[in-house]
Amino acid sequence: MVDMRVTPTLREYYRMREIVRLTVAVAVITSCCTFQVNGFEPDFLFPLENVTIAQGRDAIFTCVVNNIGGNRVSAPEGGFTSARVAWIKADTKAILAIHEHVITNNDRLSVTHNDFNTWTLNFKAVRREDRGTYMCQVNTDPMKSQSAFLEVVIPPDIVYEDTSGDMMIPEGGSAKLICKARGYPEPKILWKREDGGDIIVRTGTTEKTKMTSVEGESLLLSKVTRSEMGAYLCIAANGVPPSVSKRLMLHVHFHPLVQVPNQLVGAPQKTDITLQCYVEASPKSINYWTRESGEMIISNDKYNMTELTVSYYSAQMKLTIRKLKKSDLGGYKCISKNSIGEAEGNIRVYEMDLSKPRTPSEDVDDNAINTFDSEEDDYENRNTVRNSSNNSPALKDQSHRLPRSSSNIIRCIDYVMLIPILMLMKY
Repeated sequence: MVDMRVTPTLREYYRMREIVRLTVAVAVITSCCTFQVNGFEPDFLFPLENVTIAQGRDAIFTCVVNNIGGNRVSAPEGGFTSARVAWIKADTKAILAIHEHVITNNDRLSVTHNDFNTWTLNFKAVRREDRGTYMCQVNTDPMKSQSAFLEVVIPPDIVYEDTSGDMMIPEGGSAKLICKARGYPEPKILWKREDGGDIIVRTGTTEKTKMTSVEGESLLLSKVTRSEMGAYLCIAANGVPPSVSKRLMLHVHFHPLVQVPNQLVGAPQKTDITLQCYVEASPKSINYWTRESGEMIISNDKYNMTELTVSYYSAQMKLTIRKLKKSDLGGYKCISKNSIGEAEGNIRVYEMDLSKPRTPSEDVDDNAINTFDSEEDDYENRNTVRNSSNNSPALKDQSHRLPRSSSNIIRCIDYVMLIPILMLMKY
């Protein structure tokens, strides 16, 4: 009884015999006799072209040989046979295929012939180890061959285990972001801010440079401020699409800051009034409103509270008081708290009395006060108008532009004339 565990199968036996036969034929490639039948030597019609392909895709080398059928070479069994085409990997000198037969055990390689003058060497799902020089050779005497290079490129890929994740640092601290990538050719790393803002690079104690992007595997940020908080993109590219990126979030922690644009807000009774505060805090803060007495305000028919996020660390608080009445007058507080600290802003609400009419003299006085600072900038122009005669063309050109209201008259003449004008308006 034959032990099948050590005896090769019939299929393997014939395969081994075929390999031995073809190996003998290969030996003849380097030492054989050749003679021409039709008087034409084999000739390569086109040069073998280099191929650059991404890993995992299919690649093809095409070799076109004319007049190969008109040549005879010595056969291993004696006599003569037609010249043959062989595919060889030059760097390892490994014979891959002869004519239409594949010699190598690489099942990703195949060879085809169009029954005329074209032979192709086909790679399925190329790998990095397939990279190298390949030769199309005809076993004439002397041998003829041409070669081309197969370049296998690999798209970039982020090495996540060696790349930084999200970071949290205190304001004024430093952060070092690291990004690693693999691929062939070696990828280049570029840092950008997701929001398109500048990256601030500090080279000395006071020197700082604003850059739209920074190249390199590491990005060092020192003396970080809250404005540098946000998402940073590590982009890896090597010319082989697609490029890849990773998003890293930089959190900068600081205690809350409250800013009040208007600390004194007035409105008539039975009207709505809105109070505003701007808050900056990180980590995100809890924001709320209270009365001056400490009583917390909640949203209801009387009060409406809204909060609008401005950036990663800032927000706008609004409190609308509906149908203002006497009991609503007084102080209000906008308060912001996070794990680091708290801050508050104060606003006082007062009643505006619209029942008392304003006299013309009060309107003039107010306008005079409001326009005084701006008129100082036009001091030379006012002197020119004041020193001109009534018949001056310059004065006539200006006179037709004067508005009719008393408040605008004040803006066009010297303040020395305020007293006569006020006296005239009383009569």
